[in-house]
Amino acid sequence: MSQLAQRIAQAKADHELGVAKETLHGTTGGTYIKDIVYGANDGIVTTFAVVAGVAGANLSPSIVIVLGFANLFADGFSMALGNYLGTKSEQEYAQGERHTEAWEVDNLPQEEIQEIRDIYHRKGFRGKDLDKAVKIITSNKDRWVNEMMIHELGILPSDSQAPVKNALATFIAFVIAGLMPLLPYVFSFLAPRSLGEVGSIFNFPLSIIFTALTLFIVGSARTLITRKVWWRSGLEMLFIGAIAATIAYVVGFLLDQLIS
Repeated sequence: MSQLAQRIAQAKADHELGVAKETLHGTTGGTYIKDIVYGANDGIVTTFAVVAGVAGANLSPSIVIVLGFANLFADGFSMALGNYLGTKSEQEYAQGERHTEAWEVDNLPQEEIQEIRDIYHRKGFRGKDLDKAVKIITSNKDRWVNEMMIHELGILPSDSQAPVKNALATFIAFVIAGLMPLLPYVFSFLAPRSLGEVGSIFNFPLSIIFTALTLFIVGSARTLITRKVWWRSGLEMLFIGAIAATIAYVVGFLLDQLIS
């Protein structure tokens, strides 16, 4: 059986069984994929920017650890807080608009009925079909308001969004991914003095490798939801992170030369 035939057979089986989430669609992680990818990408890039900037300025490895961890938790918390406030603001805006639409349905029913008629006329409904569609939609207030929210205001329902959970997903992804560029420096710091001095030579090259691998893995992991080509998605994220890291290193190097 061909791959297309298998997909068709699976889709038919899902519809016949009434599967709540069809297997052809994403099954896990879609709710928080934006928060995780955004947090992880920013965590890697901003933390490695600190590492690259300090390396470019030829400063002590201990400064990398201090600045790196300060950035890791301060910036991670700031991003999580921003995500929380942004998600909460979107929900409050949608709730306010829904309240307004409900008020209009209660107090301006004829005008709102005409708007539903206009909406479905643009969709191609005519004559008795249009009258029937308008009657069905306006017979239930919640359904009526939902239609106005989507087709008049362009606001889609987002019951899956939870500001605290979205913020937590961003923070965890930021900290875990952002820790990767710092690991060589942490290992070197915790190692015995003789080994630490030798290992410090390789701190920055290892940080580059860890960062590159993490960027590629996070980028590739997006395909679990997006269904895109995994290696292309990984290279895309790696390329974007590499540009930011290069800028940070060059700025650090130039400032060191200027100050010197």
